Amino acid sequence: MHRRLGSSGLSIAPLALGTMTWGNSVDRHEAKDHVRAFLDAGCQVIDTAYGYGGGDAESWLGEMLDQVVSRDEVVICTKSGIHRVADERRVDVSRRALMHQLDTSLQRLRTDHVDLWLVHTWSDDVPLAETLSALEWAVASGRARYVGVSNYSGWQVTRALSLLEQARIPLVANEIQYSLVAREPEREVLPAAEALGFGVLAWSPLGRGVLTGKYRAGVPAGSRATSPHFPDFAQRFLDEHNVQVAEAVVMAARGLGVTPGEVALAWVRDQPGVTAPIVGARTGAQLRTALSSLELTLPPEIVEALDDVSARP
Repeated sequence: MHRRLGSSGLSIAPLALGTMTWGNSVDRHEAKDHVRAFLDAGCQVIDTAYGYGGGDAESWLGEMLDQVVSRDEVVICTKSGIHRVADERRVDVSRRALMHQLDTSLQRLRTDHVDLWLVHTWSDDVPLAETLSALEWAVASGRARYVGVSNYSGWQVTRALSLLEQARIPLVANEIQYSLVAREPEREVLPAAEALGFGVLAWSPLGRGVLTGKYRAGVPAGSRATSPHFPDFAQRFLDEHNVQVAEAVVMAARGLGVTPGEVALAWVRDQPGVTAPIVGARTGAQLRTALSSLELTLPPEIVEALDDVSARP
């Protein structure tokens, strides 16, 4: 069941728990229940970030490490480089900002190290060598066991990996958006992952909820598409093509006797180069669906049909 993260020695279950909704649509008690159920199912990776929930996501996870779970049970992945000031999204991947944010994250998490630390996004405003120097510092100081990047294109992650190799530090992961309605990574990122030996962690593997089928008859009240915390989160994925993809996922799920979410997650999980999808569950039912996907292997004919219907010119 476990997989290596790229060519590294880190072995994880092929599903990660995202925390972007913590402090927004998921409260502290729900988050605690989700983590316990997730770990009890044999999974380990909890994905968070300096900016999630204004810092609440990391702080809540830190509280859990004291009260609910053992630090050894959890593989913590956090990201630095994006934060919000008065509802304005700001990107700063300078050495100064990254070092400060990681130290703050460690204080919130109540631990002396994270298992995986990622630069949250690319920026043309800072030389790549400077950004990567913060990753070198994190590994050398023991603050991070492994390092990587997030939302990097194929050439960007290839360049970053090459520069880190010169410092004898492996780049082990690139966290990107990937799903049946967001297949752009197949052009460059996934082939690079297979060729160069880094793992892909796929965020929004359910196409921002579109692939669950819940938007087929419009936008339901209470869905993330109506949330004030994530404006336009799903709207741009509700075009005619993606609605057809969602219909195909629903049909496949009916034929297999499972939920559409399980089908969409299993499809992403088993794509070449992918180590694990990241699921951001808002409810216990959503988390149970995600965990059930671990037991599902899609028949080749279903995979081929989904590949065909989701392909764009």
